[in-house]
Amino acid sequence: AYLGDPEGYFFPHSFDITDLSRLAADHVLAIEVSCAPQRQRASKRNITGALQHSDAIDPAWNPGGLWRPIRIDDTGAVRIDRLRVLCRDANDARAHLRLHARLDADRPRTVTVRTSVDGEVLAEHAQPLARGLNEVDWTLDINDPLLWWPWSLGEQHLTHIHVEVVIDGEGSDQRSVRTGLREVALQDWVFSVNGERLFVKGANLAPTRAALAEATPAEVRRDVELARDAGLDLVRVNGHIARPELYEAADELGMLVWQDFPLQWGYARTIRREAVRQAREAVDLLGHHPSIAVWCAHNEPVMAHDSRGAALGSSIVRNVLQQQRPTWNRTILDRWVKRAFETADETRTTIAHSGVAPHLPQLDGTDSHLFFGWYHGEGADVDGFAASLPRMVRFVSEFGAQSVPTSADFMDPQRWPALDWHHLTEHHGLQIDSFEQHVPPGGYSTFESWRDATQRYQAELLRHHIETFRRLKYRPTGGFCFLGLNDPSPAVSWGVLDHMRQPKLAYHAVTEACLPVIVVADRLRDSLFAGEAIALDVHVVSDLRALLEDVQCTATLRWPGGSHEWSWTGDVPPDSSVRVGTAQFVVPEMAGELWFDLTLQHPDAAATNRYASIVAPRRNG
Repeated sequence: AYLGDPEGYFFPHSFDITDLSRLAADHVLAIEVSCAPQRQRASKRNITGALQHSDAIDPAWNPGGLWRPIRIDDTGAVRIDRLRVLCRDANDARAHLRLHARLDADRPRTVTVRTSVDGEVLAEHAQPLARGLNEVDWTLDINDPLLWWPWSLGEQHLTHIHVEVVIDGEGSDQRSVRTGLREVALQDWVFSVNGERLFVKGANLAPTRAALAEATPAEVRRDVELARDAGLDLVRVNGHIARPELYEAADELGMLVWQDFPLQWGYARTIRREAVRQAREAVDLLGHHPSIAVWCAHNEPVMAHDSRGAALGSSIVRNVLQQQRPTWNRTILDRWVKRAFETADETRTTIAHSGVAPHLPQLDGTDSHLFFGWYHGEGADVDGFAASLPRMVRFVSEFGAQSVPTSADFMDPQRWPALDWHHLTEHHGLQIDSFEQHVPPGGYSTFESWRDATQRYQAELLRHHIETFRRLKYRPTGGFCFLGLNDPSPAVSWGVLDHMRQPKLAYHAVTEACLPVIVVADRLRDSLFAGEAIALDVHVVSDLRALLEDVQCTATLRWPGGSHEWSWTGDVPPDSSVRVGTAQFVVPEMAGELWFDLTLQHPDAAATNRYASIVAPRRNG
């Protein structure tokens, strides 16, 4: 007997086999799985997102296959086909839940729907049903709730919701979900949870492994733990929907989640109806997780190339101009998918598309993807860009640089310098043109020295960008997500943790830059000339919820044979970025390295920082 031909990789598919099960005692289940290669990368037909088209996974890889268990459920005459639990709002006095169930009935009948919270029955009501599928909605108020908070703001109290369908006093089917009672909002790119504003420090998260079925629950959880260990508040599940263990870990660890729908770059017009259906499935599958703060319908719909590098490698101006004309992906598809999310889940913000510049007729734009120091110019250019176009740094959800991983045996380093550059580019994500621009392999005598240089470059770029965005806290920046946290397979990529989860230098740089309290200065240029007049603003950024009184901040300029010191004392308000002073100096008459060191001292916080530059002799004239 033929059961069906469903589509969609991330949610379960079910079939009623009641009548078939009575035909014999033994049965054979045959499953054919199809995942067609997507050769037309600008008009893909599979809704597989980053699993089948990304910079982090070999484009020759086919992700098709079974990755979740198969089971048989035995229920009564009415089955709970699905259960959606959403927390609309919550405070110390009350939490309001919206529940939706699809009930599959054998014939017209009236049942009792009973709802329990942490083992206590709080509501039940009679529900008339027609034969077949019935959509049922109801609400539930919970008094004096224990709220769920992100880890930096409070505890992660979790609540169990149990729904049972009862027929004539006998249970027919039941379903339980674990949720958290909280209210999340995104206003002008500033997140708030339970009314508390939060500057979000985040990272883009690739699949734990390219083969979802091969990732163990411990491996999936470890990625969330490593993000929290780095001081991050949020992971953006970039271009895919992950294994359920990731969302369970995020709930337990207080890690916010930006959830992408698995649309990345270009798609064919034929997918619209299926994309809308699968958006609703995403809400049914994940909507109860308190960690999920925002949905995003499509990542970079403006990119119709084989890779991010091919699309972004021209110029920022050209990319912005290209986004001014309507496209089917951005203008039609994304609007439909966004509407599907908003209809299914009114408790969260849905972003239509990520990485889209302001364009006519609505000039608001979305979050930004800025790759200064990789595709465009130098890393330090982000400062001037932010000053000129502050709207473009309200929330920067992708930035970074590639580096060579510590676990690099797949690169055959013993062949240096004659690596198989074509193979590494085609199958391991290496973007050789950008490396030639910023860390050219030809400048290094050994593979190890080049690898270390690429890691230093990535670390410094991420550190500088993060410091800049934190310095602009709420004026106008609401947060950031760097690209990216992890590699799903052997790659020369953006990840600060390689495929073996060996940390690169950038992981430690990110951890330092994401401490609750940091002291930062305007970045010194890489090279200075003796006699130049320099002025550096010094800022203290605090994510703490308490006032820091009488903070002592010291800046010290050092060079061979001399030093100069500045000091300031003052208060740092809660959850703020404040300028504490300006260090003005003339570059000393010397040649060599110069350092600018910062120190912050307070009983509840301490921080240090260092900037370095090379001084050249005074320019003539």
